[in-house]
Amino acid sequence: MLQVCTEHVLLTRTSCSGKSSTVCPLSLSFFLSPSPSRFNWSHLTPLELKDRSVGLQTESTGQGRPHFTLEGHKFLIFGGSIHYFRVPREYWRDRLLKLKACGFNTVTTYVPWNLHEPERGRFDFSGNLDLEAFVLTAAEIGLWVILRPGPYICSEVDLGGLPSWLLQDPGMRLRTTYQGFTKAVDLYFDHLMSRVVPLQYKHGGPIIAVQVENEYGSYDKDPAYMPYIKKALEDRGIVELLLTSDNKDGLSKGLIRGVLATVNLQSPQELPLLTSLLSRVQGIQPKMVMEYWTGWFDSWGDPHNILDSSEVLKTVSTIINAGSSINLYMFHGGTNFGFINGAMHFHEYKSDVTSYDYDAVLTEAGDYTAKYIKLRDFFGSLSGAPLPAPPDLLPKTTYEPMMPAFYLSLWDALKYMGEPIKSENPINMENLPVNEGNGQSFGYILYETTITSSGVLSGLVRDRGQVFVNTVSIGFLDYKTMSIEIPLVQGHTVLRILVENRGRVNYGDNIDDQRKGLIGNLYLDDSPLEKFRIYSLDMKKSFFQRFGIDKWSPLPEAPTFPAFFLGGLSVGPSPSDTFLKLEGWEKGVVFINGQNLGRYWNIGPQKTLYLPGPWLDKGINQVIIFEETMAGPMVQSTETPHLGRNQYIKG
Repeated sequence: MLQVCTEHVLLTRTSCSGKSSTVCPLSLSFFLSPSPSRFNWSHLTPLELKDRSVGLQTESTGQGRPHFTLEGHKFLIFGGSIHYFRVPREYWRDRLLKLKACGFNTVTTYVPWNLHEPERGRFDFSGNLDLEAFVLTAAEIGLWVILRPGPYICSEVDLGGLPSWLLQDPGMRLRTTYQGFTKAVDLYFDHLMSRVVPLQYKHGGPIIAVQVENEYGSYDKDPAYMPYIKKALEDRGIVELLLTSDNKDGLSKGLIRGVLATVNLQSPQELPLLTSLLSRVQGIQPKMVMEYWTGWFDSWGDPHNILDSSEVLKTVSTIINAGSSINLYMFHGGTNFGFINGAMHFHEYKSDVTSYDYDAVLTEAGDYTAKYIKLRDFFGSLSGAPLPAPPDLLPKTTYEPMMPAFYLSLWDALKYMGEPIKSENPINMENLPVNEGNGQSFGYILYETTITSSGVLSGLVRDRGQVFVNTVSIGFLDYKTMSIEIPLVQGHTVLRILVENRGRVNYGDNIDDQRKGLIGNLYLDDSPLEKFRIYSLDMKKSFFQRFGIDKWSPLPEAPTFPAFFLGGLSVGPSPSDTFLKLEGWEKGVVFINGQNLGRYWNIGPQKTLYLPGPWLDKGINQVIIFEETMAGPMVQSTETPHLGRNQYIKG
């Protein structure tokens, strides 16, 4: 039996455009209409529909409101977003079954270019990035797929999913027909579409529609760009229905001839305006809300965003009762594992937290919520056939506290990293001569130089730089603090700055300016410093392979920071999900068996890190913590996350 726990209400929010709005109860006489008839699409699933010819189409002639058809049958898209790259592969089937059991017929997903092509010409579609396996799993379960391949996807992912190596070009103009960008897109699409084309509806696959770019109307820097992307898809064999997706600020500018426009929104008050605008700009066409935002993402230092489940139900039912198709963004958010999170920078820079819980229909760990129960009841009332039973909840557990036994200060670790990069001037992250000439995408960089006097240190640090005199921390440089006093020094002193890339902006008109590290010169009393030694601290799996067990020391009573801490998490015969609590720790990153769980920071709102059971082994599991400033005595675990969200459903 399912039980509902605590409920919360979101009163105000800030949109991607940086504007605040109040989410109010519905008062939509414009959109209200009688409840739709029951739908029975049991014969319109990837498993049942064998004879295929026309796929998803728009129908705007004859009597009645315009609508979609699938193989000639009237069809509404009931979609939910799940991003395969944010969910452990072992849980894809569980999350998709829960989507199906809630009454949905379609899953939508973005495709992150930066993860699939981390270096020019080197593609990765393995493991958790196996797009084809995810799409085929959806088909096996009976779900259609709407693919959103970008190349730009926003998605609260670093640089909106664009590879950071694009920024090595000082003249780069992202999301335009600038030759340096289109050449890279063409090579990426050559590879990606060779995988996607066989998965299309007309080839027997589940992909019924493909989105052209993402919210380009809000960017709108090159009128030739969207036609170029449309042609790039079609030239490579994309034959299914093409869509665009825009919010209210960009809808009128994001249109392409021959491509169906859809809208993104959360506030129900936007619906009448957007639907009337859609009718004006593209005539009589089926309506679709491509992104109905079921919650919102969180930023470090801000409150956790939540949206009342009754509000979600009202808006969803209103949209569907008006004959519109819908996609819930997100149905299940998952996790920004590793360093993949994005950031916003309007009035101030704010990076996204590790959790992509999003206050979605399923929690970060895939648990049911009040939203799920209410939406399942609603979609069940529309279904002409009984909905599948929801899968059982996956087990969670609390493990014995893990107390680190070994330690390696960053300063001691440097001698195991090989020769540093030597440069007269600072080099930004993307232009470091590492990774076969592709620069560094994520993580930290350590800059060192020698000074002989005190003074005021200043420079552009992106995003956060801890400043050291020898090994003593004297403060931080960031967007707000752009200078710091260097105390009196005697003789030759090593000045060090440990710079963290906290996440590149994923939305806005400043994505061309997302280079990280030290940008330009570093000054001491207005004189540029020179002769730098630079260490790339990307913290990939290969990074830690150089720290054999003989390199670690027993944990001292007073560790020197920053530092790496090593311990073992003891797990029984059946590894289960848990959430790590780092009380007493301040800011850093956690790695389990080589998997980067993501960042923690005691400023919140996120206070726990999700640890999937499939990433644990029976017995002792290696835990490495990189902590910047202060370590706690242990790492604890809990069955429930601390994210300001307690409205999960217990089985």
